[in-house]
Amino acid sequence: MTSIQDYIRDIPNFPKPGIIFKDITPLLADAAAIQQCANDLYDIVEDKNIDKVVGIEARGFFFGTLLAEKLNAGFVPVRKPNKLPYKTVSEGYALEYGTDALEIHVDAITKGERVLIHDDVLATGGTANAVCNLIERLGGEIVQCNFLIELEFLKGKDKISKYPVASLLKY
Repeated sequence: MTSIQDYIRDIPNFPKPGIIFKDITPLLADAAAIQQCANDLYDIVEDKNIDKVVGIEARGFFFGTLLAEKLNAGFVPVRKPNKLPYKTVSEGYALEYGTDALEIHVDAITKGERVLIHDDVLATGGTANAVCNLIERLGGEIVQCNFLIELEFLKGKDKISKYPVASLLKY
């Protein structure tokens, strides 16, 4: 099998000039690549006794749900404002091309639950840090932050350095 990296497409100047977006849709279009990626992500967390996998909107949902199933854990979506139907808590954050906020249901994580956070890309760390704050506000214990891709030159890992961080691909 070819490397997962072979399925990542660079899109220059998206979502704004100067950004090179790492597009995972070619990976998602190939069944064998999906399976390999899910297995590789599972391998870096399998022994951590996870209660909930938190996936970050929207690309964190793809492999987050697969990881939850493999780990026999629940899945919790974290979404942009006004997308979740129940009561939420919110956290603002900065990202490499602007600012935004994320929300989670108030009852999504119970005190003491062991949580794996998953997203497709770790860039500046603002998104991941906001999610870490949400999880801790609800009483969850962050076991690890998982990413398909880490953009090391943006130093996002520094913002979440108090948590274990694992990435399959680093650029």
